[in-house]
Parts: sequence; structure tokens; C-alpha cells
Amino acid sequence: MIPATAIIVTRNETDNIAHCLLPLLGLFQRVIVLDSNSLDDTVATAKEMGADVINFTWNGAYPKKRQWCLNNIPNLAPWVFFIDADETATPQLLREIRLLFARGPKADGYFIRGRYVWMNTLLRFGLTNNKLCLFRRDKFAYPVVNDLDIAGMGEIEGHYQPVATDDTAVIAQLGEAVIHYNRKGRGEWMRRHERYANWEAAMTKRDAWPTDPIAWREDLKRMTRASALRPMLVFLYSYIFKLGLLDGVAGFDFALARAGYARDVLKRLRSSQ
Repeated sequence: MIPATAIIVTRNETDNIAHCLLPLLGLFQRVIVLDSNSLDDTVATAKEMGADVINFTWNGAYPKKRQWCLNNIPNLAPWVFFIDADETATPQLLREIRLLFARGPKADGYFIRGRYVWMNTLLRFGLTNNKLCLFRRDKFAYPVVNDLDIAGMGEIEGHYQPVATDDTAVIAQLGEAVIHYNRKGRGEWMRRHERYANWEAAMTKRDAWPTDPIAWREDLKRMTRASALRPMLVFLYSYIFKLGLLDGVAGFDFALARAGYARDVLKRLRSSQ
């Protein structure tokens, strides 16, 4: 048994919730689905599978959804593992986490990479996301940022990492990954990222981003967020530097989509100036 609480935040995730829950149940000390009044079968499926389902209704203020969970749900384990409903923990990752706790964690928080399924292809290469999502809850918290009046994120914390609450926190990287699915297709991905682009552009214009816990990542983000070269850099990084070309057509299309998102952010930044 992994001595941590696994937490999935959901809203209308019928297509994903069973795939996300199945590898976690029976392995983590507790598995929680924090649901925002879903209108589909998300809650029924989660309960039938044995997850602890808790309802969340956002009041329009901070804390947002993940930090609300850390502040308000009783009997959480000292460690938490946040995983999105459209992600699935691989057997390799779960084995790595089990071994980590069996040997005793050497850090207070761990980044975990997310590999994408795109055009029904699991991408072996290319751009990944990397989230600080396994951590001691007494050492990290999601920051309050100036985005409550920005459309795009609403109740959920945005695309930034939790921050250390004291100077002694140590951060490390796990080697294995979660798999990030896109079961609703490329069109839904594009619509969702249109919202994200609005939010990201406004965050950049306000300089409202919290500091990334990894110094080189913070420097890179500050240099490229508003750069006219960002779309090209994103494409080259994903397709050439990270060898997305080895994933064939899917790798090329994914690199184009990520570059297109970067271009949309720039358009919104320029239109607001």
C-alpha cells in the first residue's frame, strides 16, 4: 500500500474517470475524487469503483480546487498525489512510487512527466508536460495569483506548480510517466486550449505568474513567454530536439498543435497591447 492520498479533480469526466481510477484503487492509502457537480456519470462510476467521492462547489475565490482539498478534507495522508482525470498512471510509475516509499523518500516533492496520446498514438518522444504532483502537503501549497477575473481556468489552479512553504523543501524528478489521453479528439483539445491561451496571455501581461520551483525553468519561461520566436522554438523543441519526428505523422501534428497554441497566446498578448 502506497502511504499517500491520490486525488483526482473532476467535472463531467465520464469518458476518463474509470481509466484513471483503475490503476490507483487498492494501491494508495486513499483515493479521492473531488467532483464539481458533474452532470454525467462521473460520480456514479467513481462510487461504484470504490473511490471516496467528495463534492466541491467553488465560491469564486481562493483557495481554488486543489488547495481547497488540501485545506478542507480530513484524514489526508501526509503525502498527496494529484492526477488529472484524463491521465493514467502506468504500471512502471506505480512501481517506482511504491519503491520510493519502501526505501523512504529522499525529497519532499517529485515532478512526474506526462506523455501524450495523440491521433491514437502514444508519443514516445516530443514535448511532455512535467508537474510537481507528488508532494508532502506540509511542504507545498498552490499559490494565490491575480487571475480571478480572467476567463479560462475558473475553479482550478492554472498551469503553474505548487510552491514550497519553507526553504528546506527538496524537489526531485521521477523517471516514469503518466499517460495523458485526448479521448474527445483534437477539436476538443483545440477548444480547451483556446481558453487556456486567453488565461495565459492575461497572466503574462499582468506578470502574475508565481515563480517556478526550478530555477532554470523559471528563467526559460521568463525569456520565452512573450517572445515572437516562441511558436518556432516550441515546434523545434518538440519535433527536432525532443525527437518528435520519430513518432511519425502524430509527432509532427502534435508539434504543430503545440506551436499553434504558442502562436495563439502571442496573438492575444498583441491584441491586448
